[in-house]
Amino acid sequence: MAQVLPRRLPLPIRAGAGLQRAMLLTGLTLTTLFLLTALLGPLLAPYGYAQLRDTAGLFGSQQHPSGAHPLGTTITGYDVLSRTVWGARTALEIILGALLLSVIPGTVLGLASGYLGGRLDRLLVGLADALYAFPPLLLAIVMSIVISGGQSSLVGGLGAAACSVAVAFVPQYFRVVRAEVIRVKAEPFVDAARVIGTGTWRIMFRHVLRNSVRTLPLIFTINASEAILTLAGLGFLGFGIEPNSAAEWGYDLNRSVADVTSGLWWTAVPPGLAIVLTVLGTTLLGESLTDLADPRLRRRATPNTDRTNGDAHDD
Repeated sequence: MAQVLPRRLPLPIRAGAGLQRAMLLTGLTLTTLFLLTALLGPLLAPYGYAQLRDTAGLFGSQQHPSGAHPLGTTITGYDVLSRTVWGARTALEIILGALLLSVIPGTVLGLASGYLGGRLDRLLVGLADALYAFPPLLLAIVMSIVISGGQSSLVGGLGAAACSVAVAFVPQYFRVVRAEVIRVKAEPFVDAARVIGTGTWRIMFRHVLRNSVRTLPLIFTINASEAILTLAGLGFLGFGIEPNSAAEWGYDLNRSVADVTSGLWWTAVPPGLAIVLTVLGTTLLGESLTDLADPRLRRRATPNTDRTNGDAHDD
């Protein structure tokens, strides 16, 4: 039994050891909690994100934590717990938007650049290098003004954050896919496909692409934390989303700055803690998976695992 149970664990958890495994489990737990909160928000939140009253009347401004409002209310009368729970859904939408707007074009451009080469490759590499000169948050502010005219609407806020994150991350996915494509296109099975007369586009998308995108999920888990920070930065600076359009942690944190100096801790701690835990979880998960994807780490972990299994077998 002692020999069977460890092999039933998921491979990333079984491969890690000590501090590395603890980081992976912590990141996995926090990320799972964030996803469940975002997906089950309507069921977990006691009120709507823009709700100001119930059957008993208005909630009231800056109410202390109580049975009706476990985390109190904000200066504008919103329930803090509900706003924090609904904010997880907004953050998840930004992450998914960044996924669609950055991974897809970055992958396609990296595939074309790495496989076709020539002037197209030099041009795309130069554009990718140029995009690194723009700070993501500054680009987000500019795009927010362009998209929404300076108004913190739902479409403008989410669109500006998603587009700015996408523009900042496209070069990263482009470089990773391009490097993998250059390696894969030199493999014997690609040469064999050319010999039998397979078309260029078929080779690119059927044989090369699916062998060049294995590391993208690892990169995206790391970049998810930066997407959340960019959205929070927009909201804190006043370029986020209106409170009656969606709940957003950065906006709530901005509105609670004055409350902290007055001793009203409950309006600032929940959204701030949500940002910290979500970013910490996605960062730990991404970094741990990236470390475990390194073959050198797997080779170091294998002797320990084999020695443990051997001792258990001898007993």
